[in-house]
Amino acid sequence: MKEIVVGSVAAAAAVGRWGAAPPQAMLERMKDYGQEGAFALWDELSPEDRELLVRDIESLDLSRIDRIIRRSLGSQGFTLPTVEPVPESSVSKVEERLPEDKERWWKKGLKAISEGKLAVVLLAGGQGTRLGSSDPKGCFSIGLPSGKSLFQLQAERILCVQKLAAQSSDSPNNTVPIHWYIMTSPFTDDITRKFFESRKYFGLEADQVTFFQQGTLPCVSADGRFIMETPYKVAKAPDGNGGVYAALKSRRLLEDMSSRGVKYVDCYGVDNALVRVADPTFLGYFIDKAVSSAAKVVRKAYPQENVGVFVRRGRGGPLSVVEYSEMDAAMATEINQSTGRLRYCWSNICLHMFTLDFLNQVANSLEKDSTYHLAEKKIPSIHGYAMGLKLEQYIFDAFSYSPSTALFEVLREEEFAPVKNANGASYDTPDSAKLMLLRLHSRWVVAAGGFLTHSVPLYMTGVEVSPLSSYAGENLEAICRGRTFHAPKNQQDTGSSGRKEAQCGVLAA
Repeated sequence: MKEIVVGSVAAAAAVGRWGAAPPQAMLERMKDYGQEGAFALWDELSPEDRELLVRDIESLDLSRIDRIIRRSLGSQGFTLPTVEPVPESSVSKVEERLPEDKERWWKKGLKAISEGKLAVVLLAGGQGTRLGSSDPKGCFSIGLPSGKSLFQLQAERILCVQKLAAQSSDSPNNTVPIHWYIMTSPFTDDITRKFFESRKYFGLEADQVTFFQQGTLPCVSADGRFIMETPYKVAKAPDGNGGVYAALKSRRLLEDMSSRGVKYVDCYGVDNALVRVADPTFLGYFIDKAVSSAAKVVRKAYPQENVGVFVRRGRGGPLSVVEYSEMDAAMATEINQSTGRLRYCWSNICLHMFTLDFLNQVANSLEKDSTYHLAEKKIPSIHGYAMGLKLEQYIFDAFSYSPSTALFEVLREEEFAPVKNANGASYDTPDSAKLMLLRLHSRWVVAAGGFLTHSVPLYMTGVEVSPLSSYAGENLEAICRGRTFHAPKNQQDTGSSGRKEAQCGVLAA
């Protein structure tokens, strides 16, 4: 359909096309779904704006949207199955792991990666609004000496794992690429693509990265009516990070994975500075357990921490996640008398592993059930802002469909440094994430036989290790043993070349 330009032939055609009334068939269809209010201001619209409204309505899958609205609103007030703590047998705890277990999982994971059986899905649809930026979160630099963005840190970890997998295989010179599927949103897609292109995909091959957009859904009033952002446009919002399942299915990316020989899918959120992308140990554990789904978890830091926790829904039911907003004070503070710890303690940190077969199953099941979470928000509308509902699915909704889920405890200080709030907030800031990364890398250097000197105390500084040099602290002895490393006075320095990086406290091979 051609663009409408004032005074153009197309504009004249629009007048003749629609006349004084909305298209009759479309109006009748909208009435069938109770959405005829979208045409309330038709008589006041110019021919150009009428064309825009018709186009907007034509772009909507009305039968699917109506099903989602009815089932989501209808589910409100239903009593959910009672929850129970996660069985101890479902959790691999850090203190219970033997060194030989970790070594076996590491090798098994690397073998699967070297055989091309792992794909990675990144949830990167969010903007950095709370960080004071309108750019995608992944473009954000947390202030490391290297100046690297979250996207770059994650890309370089993939490069490192690929190299480790090749070295552990029978063909050390044959690197098998890990395909990276990056979910964007309509608000972040173009900027994300250009960010990668302008930086030559951070050393990855361009054809091993696939961008795809999550879907959007209309925002609705409490009675399910579309909210109009303008007289000719329905207000819409992204369908939540759980929209990844529908997006992978509708864009045939699950088929794409299968054609590449993928068996396992690592799925994670972009805003974690310490995320171990394509973690061989986690993958090896997952394969060992022979389950459909798995999640990394950390122990809840304190009862009021704003994190969802894993629970069991009903006696013998599947594992699922209860959001912190759903937990009353009694549940949040309940103590396990035998351990002295919180009874509901396993925090969801959006680091998941699935089989490809399960992803196919859950994409179909979620679409069939069409029940979304309702988030009450201020919605842009004709009259400024109106309180309304956004329809969202969450990534953890999949676990309710899983016949078998295993939880894998990790240490917060090693794998979970969320970047959600601007510096100055009390938690989850770029500064707090930077500090956690520098402390971790400093421990790696010392463990590898290196020494650190500091012009300021350790709790204020540290050394950054390039992901290209080490994935999780391995293979640093040749660089570090017997050497003294001087941490920079100003961690805001941002070197880019190898020579400058050394001056900035960045340790690279």
